[in-house]
Amino acid sequence: MNTDLLTKVEKNFVRRVPEIAVGDQVEVHTLVREKNRQRIQVFKGLIIAIKGSGLRKMFTVRKISSGIGVEKIWPLHSPNIKKIVITKKGNTKRSKLYYLRDRIGKKALKVRTSEGLQLEDFYAVAEEDSAPEEVIEDEVKEEEVSVEEVKEEKTPEPKDEETADKDSK
Repeated sequence: MNTDLLTKVEKNFVRRVPEIAVGDQVEVHTLVREKNRQRIQVFKGLIIAIKGSGLRKMFTVRKISSGIGVEKIWPLHSPNIKKIVITKKGNTKRSKLYYLRDRIGKKALKVRTSEGLQLEDFYAVAEEDSAPEEVIEDEVKEEEVSVEEVKEEKTPEPKDEETADKDSK
């Protein structure tokens, strides 16, 4: 298909929209029609994907509502979208943020990578963890001895020759 012809036809329908990117926190004001009424509904969330080009450009917004992830997909140039407000710009290096679907709680909307930890933090954790490991090993050794003693005490012996024959079959 001739792209020049397609862009000329689409030019009449393309609207001015803000420069949105994956990782941005946005508020999408959409027109909702119910019977004889019209109202504007606001959907606040994170843009996790942008697909397509020109008039067919679509974007996906994800939010957490009552602990459940909700995603909505809109055409960017839809007449039902009255306004798109960017509340926070994201800094991502990916074009799709589908990995956020597996996350729970506040991590589900966190886009940036975690801040760097100091090396001292790792050493402090290693020193604190080393002492309890020694204590745990001593407890495990004591439990092993008690298990062996129990095994020696409870060795099953066949009472009759008939039961021994049945077990061997």
